[in-house]
Amino acid sequence: MSRPIRIGIVDYGMGNRRSVEKAFEHIGVAPVVTSDHAALREVDGLVVPGVGAFRSGIENLRERELDGLLAERVDEGVPILGICLGMQLLFDRSSEQGGAQGLGVVAGEVCELDAPDLNLPHIGWNLVTWQRDSALTVGLGPAAAFYHVHTYAARPVDPADILGVGQYGAPFVSAIDRDPLFGVQFHPEKSSTHGLLLLKNFSAICARVAA
Repeated sequence: MSRPIRIGIVDYGMGNRRSVEKAFEHIGVAPVVTSDHAALREVDGLVVPGVGAFRSGIENLRERELDGLLAERVDEGVPILGICLGMQLLFDRSSEQGGAQGLGVVAGEVCELDAPDLNLPHIGWNLVTWQRDSALTVGLGPAAAFYHVHTYAARPVDPADILGVGQYGAPFVSAIDRDPLFGVQFHPEKSSTHGLLLLKNFSAICARVAA
């Protein structure tokens, strides 16, 4: 494409928006951080960031009517990357805080990590092993370490949605791929070289689809 790639960071009031914006700027992409529907309909790709509780996240999205906007963009085949809570919100539901319904664009439930002898939340670097090839993980080898902060993790209904698996107590799903819909439980914006490469790969996906 001759024009720069346009990536929108969905602002629904749940954490880490500025750090995600800075990470994209570091790789030469100038994203727009906004909750404006018109602006989010004009971009080539969307990032749904997030830190915090599932129930608060989905309530914030619905208050801003961003749940419908995201479903619309999914139907249009626009590349979307959910990060941490943003990935969890893509699923049908979460068991956190008594349970809540999610966006339902990926079938499955978000459940507490199976780590009875370990501290929760799980905080720190964790190796993610890729289950298959993906445009999101080009150049990252068979496995790469990323920074995680979470107590819950997604359990997709369809194993084909699983891209990357980490281990904390038991294995957990750390990345999904239903190209062009992606999600990562970790924080690429806090994951140094590997995280920046993943964001660069997502930008390339956006360019490919836009072209």
